[in-house]
Amino acid sequence: MKIRSGNLDRQITITRLSETVSASGGVSKSWTPLHTIRAEKIELSSADDLEAFGNADAGQVVFRVRFIPDLTTNDRITFEGQAYDLEGITELGRKHGQELRGVLVQ
Repeated sequence: MKIRSGNLDRQITITRLSETVSASGGVSKSWTPLHTIRAEKIELSSADDLEAFGNADAGQVVFRVRFIPDLTTNDRITFEGQAYDLEGITELGRKHGQELRGVLVQ
């Protein structure tokens, strides 16, 4: 499956949790931007899609992006000021793209 450039009409930021140790030994955690990329937002319209993902909730989002090799489910998506934990990453084709499923951070 190829990712069509014209469909990549949204901008998302992939962030990763990083830890910093201060001179006093304290550890601070923060979400550091890893990639800012173009994405296609997929509308979850059928009940089958929602049930396959888990709870049918308005806090879910699905994006299609070009392939990112170092992406893990420990990362987050930031979109329109909202943070989403990555719940699933599905490869599309042979490293042509990925489908990212996220759930809103409460």
